[in-house]
Amino acid sequence: MKEYTYSQARQQLATLLREARVEGAVRIRRRDGEVFMVQPAPASGRSPLDVPGVGVAATMADVLRAVRESRRSTGRLVPRAPEGRRRKPARRASRG
Repeated sequence: MKEYTYSQARQQLATLLREARVEGAVRIRRRDGEVFMVQPAPASGRSPLDVPGVGVAATMADVLRAVRESRRSTGRLVPRAPEGRRRKPARRASRG
């Protein structure tokens, strides 16, 4: 394992990090004798949104029925605009 002095580590940080990635770790020794180790963090390679799926025995017809039912129940909560008349989106006040 390669060891750098504090001054060398400051001057050659990119090289030190590259070597830590290849070798697994690099040591840095301070003037007072204290030693630190720099090593790459493990790469998770996963998105926080990458979640395991749920095994369900639902058919396409089941899914479509659930979606239609959901849309019907939402219709009670959100009033629709009369046909032929669309609501205009609220305009934001300009800052001037």
